[in-house]
Amino acid sequence: MIIIKSPDAVFSIPYADIRTLVQQRFTEICSGQPYDYDQHGYMILVGAGDTVADLELESSCRILHNLFDDVQFDDPEFVPSFEWLLEHESCYEMVFIINDEGFGIDIFIPKNVGIRDLLAMCAEYAEPVGVLP
Repeated sequence: MIIIKSPDAVFSIPYADIRTLVQQRFTEICSGQPYDYDQHGYMILVGAGDTVADLELESSCRILHNLFDDVQFDDPEFVPSFEWLLEHESCYEMVFIINDEGFGIDIFIPKNVGIRDLLAMCAEYAEPVGVLP
């Protein structure tokens, strides 16, 4: 897992297409203003050895469970808690807005990451690029 807490940290991303996407998101989020972690939030790149539990621990976001109960992704009552989930060519992008000021966590999940339930949930709920912001 790579934690990206500033635009300068983008260069630690090993995938050129995801690195470009993350740079674009920082540009959009900052809207010409200097980056401020407390206002803008941060980004996460999921890695091959990561687990959903690792991701939930880092982000404090419910990924494969309902927000207020333990209903899991494979249950018909499951309702995802992300703001949006986009499908890009090589990854999924899952966004959580944490507070009314706009602090967000943008999670990038490469399609080759190998976390079966996470990828299955993404495949089921993701919108193709261009449908959402």
